[in-house]
Amino acid sequence: MGKPKRSNVLAVAEESMTPPDELTATQSLARVVKAEGNSLYTCTLPNTKPILVELEVRFRNTMWIRRGGYVLVDLGSREERPPNSRVVGEIINVVRDEKQWRKQPYWPKEFAKNTYDDDEEDEDSTVGKMPPSDSEEEDGP
Repeated sequence: MGKPKRSNVLAVAEESMTPPDELTATQSLARVVKAEGNSLYTCTLPNTKPILVELEVRFRNTMWIRRGGYVLVDLGSREERPPNSRVVGEIINVVRDEKQWRKQPYWPKEFAKNTYDDDEEDEDSTVGKMPPSDSEEEDGP
């Protein structure tokens, strides 16, 4: 399979930069859980339901989708698929500028940005700390 033309790659990247103004009834945002191969991805919807979706043809071999990233899926293509297919939808857009997408009114509250409280983790974590010296371990004679 040949390398995609640079103009096609840039056009696809440009299209996916800006979020749509509103979503249709069959569209939903989803978080990518796992790449299954052959342009299939396991994603979770905001209601934490896992689904298997297919990457749209225009994105194949042009864009990378990382685990934990967000995509816009269209579940309306379910009627077009064979009844025994595990694939329930299609990825129609890849969220690249997450900050801009989060400002949209349709961004699910379930996909809130994780904030960690560093104070609690510092006490329990031993990352970056030196092991105790021999003099600290000895109780004395």
